[in-house]
Amino acid sequence: MTKEVEMSTKYEPQKVEQGRYQEWVEKGLFKPNGDKKAKPYSIVIPPPNVTGKLHLGHAWDTTLQDMLIRQKRMQGYDTVWVPGMDHAGIATQAKVEAKLREQGVSRYDLGRDKFIDKVWEWKDEYADTIHQQWAKMGLSLDYGRERFTLDEGLSKAVRKVFVTLYNEGLIYRGEYIINWDPQARTALSDIEVEHQDDQGAFYHVKYFFADPDFTFNGKNYIEIATTRPETMFGDVAIAVHPSDERYQDLVGKEVILPLQGRHLPIIADQYVDPEFGTGMVKITPAHDPNDFQVGNRHNLERINTMNDDASMNENAGKYEGLDRFEARKAMVKDLEDQGYMIKIDPIVHSVGHSERTGVQVESRLSTQWFVKMDKLAKMSLANQDTDDKVNFIPERFEHTFKQWMENAHDWVISRQLWWGHQIPAWYHKETGEVYVGEEAPKDVENWEQDPDVLDTWFSSALWPFTTMGWPDENAADFKRYFPTSTLVTGYDIIFFWVARMIFQSLKFTGKRPFKDVLLHGLIRDEQGRKMSKSLGNGIDPMDVIDKYGADALRWFLSNGSTAGQDLRFSYTKMDAAWNFINKIWNASRYVIMNLDQVDKPQLPALNELNLADRWILSRLNHTVEQVTHFFDVYDFGEAGRALYTFIWDDFCDWYIEMSKEILNGDDQTAQVNTQNVLAYVLDQTLRLLHPVMPFVTEKIWLSMPHEGESLVTAAYPVSHPELTDEAAEEGISHLIELIKAVRNIRSEAGAPMSSPVDLLIKTDNEALVKLFNENRDYIDRFCHPAEFELGATVEAPKLSMSAVITDGEIYIPLAELVDLDEEIARLEKEEQKYEQEVNRVVKKLQNEKFVNNAPAAVVEEQRTKKTDYEGKLAATRRRLADIRSGK
Repeated sequence: MTKEVEMSTKYEPQKVEQGRYQEWVEKGLFKPNGDKKAKPYSIVIPPPNVTGKLHLGHAWDTTLQDMLIRQKRMQGYDTVWVPGMDHAGIATQAKVEAKLREQGVSRYDLGRDKFIDKVWEWKDEYADTIHQQWAKMGLSLDYGRERFTLDEGLSKAVRKVFVTLYNEGLIYRGEYIINWDPQARTALSDIEVEHQDDQGAFYHVKYFFADPDFTFNGKNYIEIATTRPETMFGDVAIAVHPSDERYQDLVGKEVILPLQGRHLPIIADQYVDPEFGTGMVKITPAHDPNDFQVGNRHNLERINTMNDDASMNENAGKYEGLDRFEARKAMVKDLEDQGYMIKIDPIVHSVGHSERTGVQVESRLSTQWFVKMDKLAKMSLANQDTDDKVNFIPERFEHTFKQWMENAHDWVISRQLWWGHQIPAWYHKETGEVYVGEEAPKDVENWEQDPDVLDTWFSSALWPFTTMGWPDENAADFKRYFPTSTLVTGYDIIFFWVARMIFQSLKFTGKRPFKDVLLHGLIRDEQGRKMSKSLGNGIDPMDVIDKYGADALRWFLSNGSTAGQDLRFSYTKMDAAWNFINKIWNASRYVIMNLDQVDKPQLPALNELNLADRWILSRLNHTVEQVTHFFDVYDFGEAGRALYTFIWDDFCDWYIEMSKEILNGDDQTAQVNTQNVLAYVLDQTLRLLHPVMPFVTEKIWLSMPHEGESLVTAAYPVSHPELTDEAAEEGISHLIELIKAVRNIRSEAGAPMSSPVDLLIKTDNEALVKLFNENRDYIDRFCHPAEFELGATVEAPKLSMSAVITDGEIYIPLAELVDLDEEIARLEKEEQKYEQEVNRVVKKLQNEKFVNNAPAAVVEEQRTKKTDYEGKLAATRRRLADIRSGK
């Protein structure tokens, strides 16, 4: 048993936290305990992208994980929390390319190998930063197991998965319309596209009939509206709905493509909406996903008019080389000048933008690699009907998951990037034969590897089991810790990540990747806005820690957590969090300063303890039960509220104040007993708090008598039924009610708390009389009575202030201070308050649904409240009647 130096008089988080984390790491306290008989509990960290510093969302996410792993470690589980980072292909490459552009260099200037070297330099720099931030947050990660999505072990797993899916026909290569990022020059999946409202226009253009003698409705042209005239040179047909009687005579005719002269057939297809616009649409298969499908049905040519940087190509004629938007302006001018433009209607429409670079996405015809989703999606949905299902918290997000799976499109997994897992496919230089394998072909000089890389989410989807050693199914960690226990992540990446982990895990391990997935929301600013660079409302969690300490930030993040809900950051709440820790610090100093007769905290026999001692132990026991339960159901906000109420109200405001009466008295046995209770309650409270506030709890705990090396590995509190004492809780609640009532009267009358006043208590409850008489020391300390009268025969002085308590009435004669009219007004407010309480409880008890469905204890509690409120209402009315009759 060792103690650190005494605690300073002021809570200073920087001093408390300094050097502590390094000690934990050096002592190996975050490693599994090695007890093979213990139940395993594992978490894999959602790997942050090596694109920059961690933000408040990461801080929230990892705080919740750390709370879980710390609690389970203290509860004796064989725990492991695997750290790691994601290479984040497009995001990281975009950052490095932006940095190079500032230097006047492009990736093409460097070449692939040298560019990749630059990205690794970036990765190493930001990985170091992330490590420092993890340390500052106090995250109890097992660094010996750290992984990176591009390390050799994960790369091997990625290749195995790709080859297996390919051989089973679940990965294929084909030409399709995909989302294209012209700045990053890569394909994007649907969920990497963010839609936003942009200013645009409908351009109404004349398409003249190829037959100069043919007219329709008196015109020698048809009117076609488009929002993207720059793609016109990719038009291959005009389509109408087959049942649209207006245009039956047009099907089979031809029109001339404006500005170019090519003939386009008019065809009929179900895709066309007869109610929209003119009911005629141009078909551009290489630039629109719906047109692509129409083109397939009618065997139409696909004409791509753009390069991969969204400049116009040779198929755009004289507009070749122009940027797409410059080409639009030039073509619109030419259409106007040459008499093709009918009108231009300005509109605001939803346009896709790249999630990573922010540029407007193009629908582009491209040869890409895809994962066929049909079988994988059905397998994932079927698993949710088994005992091996993934439990979503909150449950409503299971519907979100299922809905996406039921409508999942084939997943485009190839990216035209250099940073990432290069696709394990090779093309023979002479024959064009395709070879897909985990290793390169033997005569590799005759083969050329596909230059594309895999979507970042392809490797991230394997994270829960590849970090455990898969594809080696005999790997110790894989056998011991997989499936993982809990995944904590934001609800915004259910589609990106959670869903993909589920189907990949089921496919390759036959098991769910995690038992539970806890989904939290987004952190917003105080006004409820999403944090962004454009609004300038982003907050660096490291700056918050510098000001308030990591424990205060963690307390705020955990205490504000409601599963599935967003959280508003607030400096006011941060101030409150710091104040709470300061309260704990000062209370702990008081306790530690009064442990002179305690070498080893040990609870005395319960029958030797006084009422306050038994009460605080009972309240502690209830708190242990509540906090443990709320952690088990991931309701950290309620766990925090239970802790706050016990620490601030029960322990600090009442028990510590009551203990002073004993510690300043002459009964040495009572003093030792109270010191032991103080030590025990503080010890257990610090253990309860440790998962949330690891730094300050460790500092305090090491400053008091203790056994063990660290709170990190100390035993978590458990419920002790023998400590639950309902009689003690009821007794102290009566005393607190009395003390609060006297304080309220003093406050309203302007009588200082320290000035003695006569105190009369009328009650015919013998148990209450006995309780108050046996605890006169507390009444004297907190109420300061000059004269004290107690019993059924007490009469109310005419000029006095009064209050109603359970089974009793309080009178304090304050003749010179009492204004009877004000006292009547005050009692009338009390009467109204009790009337409302009675009505509320009666209404609740008259609700059959509540009475029949609520737990019996809850119903009984409401009945007890009804009796209590009715008694207080009757006593208040009697007092009002007495005063009114005496006027």
